[in-house]
Amino acid sequence: MNAPAVPVVRICLADDHTLMRDGLREMLHTAPGFTVVGEGSTGTEAVALATDLRPDVVLLDVEMPGPGAAEVIRRITRTVPKTQVLVLTMHDDPDMVRELLETGAAGYLLKTVPREELIGAVRSAVRRDSDSVVLVVSRQTVEQLDRQRSRHRAVQLTVRELEVLRLVAEALSNAQVAERLFITEATVKRHLTNIYGKLDAVSRVDALRKAAAARLIDAGRDGGPWSRPGDPAGVR
Repeated sequence: MNAPAVPVVRICLADDHTLMRDGLREMLHTAPGFTVVGEGSTGTEAVALATDLRPDVVLLDVEMPGPGAAEVIRRITRTVPKTQVLVLTMHDDPDMVRELLETGAAGYLLKTVPREELIGAVRSAVRRDSDSVVLVVSRQTVEQLDRQRSRHRAVQLTVRELEVLRLVAEALSNAQVAERLFITEATVKRHLTNIYGKLDAVSRVDALRKAAAARLIDAGRDGGPWSRPGDPAGVR
């Protein structure tokens, strides 16, 4: 009686370095049940390959011409939700790890990963559930990610409080925030009071800095250094 056939894992490679793609292809072809079905050297090509070929896994570099890695992951996971994206990079950066995993990557691996771990990561990505990720980074990065998660769990703002805080970061007045959110100015002040209490903050600037430190808002996107001439401390 013949043994059941092992399902073939179909893989696309996206890296702008030809030698890197060549090495990955040769390595993956030595693994039973793996086949490389497509290769690209830009973010745009990575999205097109995933859309056209619908592979099981895309191995994605983060520094390629075209859309950034986060946007590429976003497009692939939206268009081909069954395709798993594994980031393969030289960047051992906890902020990048966090951003790309939150965007939808199934895993984040350094290019120094041993062959056996890479193959294992691909297999894990194919059979993973939505609550698990594959992570092969330095111990320091793992420790920083743990600290970031701890800070995030320690402060829980409501969706509305986050909306208020992000508009405050744009240097909007209470009246402008109220108009933008279709609520009263008194409601904005109440939300700010709650935010200050949760963050142990004494002013707008203090609240925004603490929220950025806890990664509740993006300092680069939402603004900074968050000072408004003549804006007094407190909820006003």
